[in-house]
Amino acid sequence: MDKVFAKNGTETPEPVKAEVSGTVPEWLQGTLVRNGPGMFSVGDTAYKHWFDGMALLHSFTFKDGDVYYRSKFLKSDTFKKNTGANRIVVSEFGTMAYPDPCKSIFSKAFSYFSNAIPDFTDNNLVNIIRYGEDYYAASEVNYINQVDPHTLETVGRVNYRNHIAVNLATAHPHYDEEGNTYNMGTAIMGFGRPKYMIFKVPANASDKDKKQPTLSKVEQVCSIPFRSALYPSYFHSFGMTENYIVFVEQAFKLDILRLATAYFRGVNWGACLTYDKDDVTIFHLIDRHTGKAISRKFYGDPFVVFHHINSYEENGHVVFDLIAYKDSNLYEMFYIENLKQDTDKFIENNKIFSPPVCQRFVLPITVDKNTPVGTNLVTLEDTSAKAVTQNDGSVFCSPDTLFVGLELPQINYKFNTKKYRYFYGSRVEWSPHPNKIAKVDIVTRTHKIWTNDECYISEPIFVASPDAVEEDDGVLLSSIVSLNPAKPNFMLILNAKTLEEIARAEVDVSVHMDLHGYFIPQKDSN
Repeated sequence: MDKVFAKNGTETPEPVKAEVSGTVPEWLQGTLVRNGPGMFSVGDTAYKHWFDGMALLHSFTFKDGDVYYRSKFLKSDTFKKNTGANRIVVSEFGTMAYPDPCKSIFSKAFSYFSNAIPDFTDNNLVNIIRYGEDYYAASEVNYINQVDPHTLETVGRVNYRNHIAVNLATAHPHYDEEGNTYNMGTAIMGFGRPKYMIFKVPANASDKDKKQPTLSKVEQVCSIPFRSALYPSYFHSFGMTENYIVFVEQAFKLDILRLATAYFRGVNWGACLTYDKDDVTIFHLIDRHTGKAISRKFYGDPFVVFHHINSYEENGHVVFDLIAYKDSNLYEMFYIENLKQDTDKFIENNKIFSPPVCQRFVLPITVDKNTPVGTNLVTLEDTSAKAVTQNDGSVFCSPDTLFVGLELPQINYKFNTKKYRYFYGSRVEWSPHPNKIAKVDIVTRTHKIWTNDECYISEPIFVASPDAVEEDDGVLLSSIVSLNPAKPNFMLILNAKTLEEIARAEVDVSVHMDLHGYFIPQKDSN
């Protein structure tokens, strides 16, 4: 498996025209830009974890029935330092580099009351996000790198901390119908009381004269104090409805002191995450227009969440769907040593890891203080989720299970913040990256599958057809890595209604495994 996951990728800097079989819809015009780890060794040094590999961007451009492919490494400061030294000199999530150029910064962070958390790598390998009219490669640190989505050239690095008081920020923002971008970060040290921060970048934030950076127009929506100053919740994404931000403060936490002293203790940053199985999960609802949080405590059993699916409001309730795990062992699966196991051994060893479970939680927005203890406040008829009043006035929430065994969820984003019926994702069967794409129907609780035993798939991206009326009227796009040396890699185009293959665009070049991506319609590409 490491031959697919841990092999150094190569650049295809000039566009390569794909060989198309089937028919690419005439209306499909634009560019899908994807991001993920693509370089796992530098000189005689190698990364220990798949999430450490240096970012390799790649794109598929759809134009008049043709498809063009290209790829380039993100030219981050980390990339330049590592390749310049011909060895890994910048520490990553699962790999601590010695000596580390950040050592002096780690030293300043040794004390909790130092003025900043350590500077992190700018190896932004997780996703592509949009602020204003600009696009950025992003991970979960204080740095993002602006990129040209058409040439994949790296434009330059931006530090969140120069514009908003956060040390960390997600790579999974939300976009509203006006084009504004909402994101969430963590202010750990150097910014007063530790807190979680929700912020907004207006749709018109990009300066056409390039005199002011896009993030200079960032607006703080609200802040949420940590439950524990030394153990803030880890979060990879969040939910958003028409009126609320949904933040899940989970029992999977970041150990601040361990992080600040990681270099001296000889532990990697991944080891600074800890799961408290005896804790609870707190659900926060924040009015995204006023910045005020609902004061009532909503909570549930502990679990680990990385990806939200969708959130919406219905009849006085906030409904939010996410993918939950019963423990935090998922990251262990992606250590390179584990990926080197043969398939049978890998499957057997990794059955100890909990499967992803798509769950629905429902929170009543208004709770009458005279409601009897033990009352289930959820009155929606299409879910078994519960929200039960407790003696202290809090509300205990238990989920409705929608599906077991799906990750990297995607929806028709036009239904983001709205009641929806379908979500798509990678079908998981004891593999870090599956060969199945699933479509789940929430109403009927049924699903469809597309599969191919000779490939690994990427996260399927939904693109709606023009003037679509039905939610699933469109296509799914997935970058496919072939496991058969005799067959090329390709872009898969599926009918989103039926999951039937309608076209594939084969490219006789190296295509790497990736994480997330963003589709840019042609009207936004001109």
